[in-house]
Amino acid sequence: MPDAEPRIEPVRPGGPNKPYAVQGQAYAPVLGDPAVVERGLASWYGRKFHGRSTASGETYNMYAMTAAHRTMPIPSYARVRNPANGREVLVRINDRGPFHAERIVDLSYTAALKLGVLGGVAPVELERITYEAIRTGSWRRPGGDTALAAAPQPIEGGAADAIGDIARRAAAEPVADAGTAGAGPSPPASGSPAPTAAGRGFWLQLGAFRQRAAAIDLQQQLQRQADWLAPLLAVFNERSLHRLQAGPYASRDDAGAAAERLRDLLPALPLIVERR
Repeated sequence: MPDAEPRIEPVRPGGPNKPYAVQGQAYAPVLGDPAVVERGLASWYGRKFHGRSTASGETYNMYAMTAAHRTMPIPSYARVRNPANGREVLVRINDRGPFHAERIVDLSYTAALKLGVLGGVAPVELERITYEAIRTGSWRRPGGDTALAAAPQPIEGGAADAIGDIARRAAAEPVADAGTAGAGPSPPASGSPAPTAAGRGFWLQLGAFRQRAAAIDLQQQLQRQADWLAPLLAVFNERSLHRLQAGPYASRDDAGAAAERLRDLLPALPLIVERR
């Protein structure tokens, strides 16, 4: 999913831009073209809100590059940077929140994934992109890049391909045997033993990425959130993709049971693949 592309959109008074109150706290959205620069914590929201209406009246899509802010004009565009890893993304503000004093932005699932903050709330730097910056193009990075090259690019599999044609392609695509030429395990995350080969049996595919760093990021997040899964995780390099998988399981039923245990951690159940 590419970053949001800033453009000037009309901001109407009223609607999502009128003063409002949540849990007894009053908020007054800013109109006009304010320059907003903030530092604080970012959180994210996912499957529970997927398909619901946002403050703007648009449908929330956890796979789009959007975010929620308490007082920025809706719609707005903003750059969010994770100082811990240098990654940054461009998002479109179309919702209100988060309603926690220490948090400044609520990211979509995909925006949080690209920033590497799916593990929980994390410090970020937030900057609204003004109309002047959009008109002049000064919001663009030198060379035309809108985000750092290190940002992960999930393209299929498990957590990243739960919708549309991407999901159907992932389900239909045969998984290469790890013993074939050009296939093999990528170096594991720190502290994880490297698999010598993919064992026969059933594996849960949790994601497939063009960039190995993105697969490792997801691996480390799952290791923190599900310690029972950590020893089973491995990243395999197959056909120019880095596939994060867990296994092997002796039967498809065993793999399915493990997938159910991950239901609350992922936006979609993992894909079950068989290695022979």
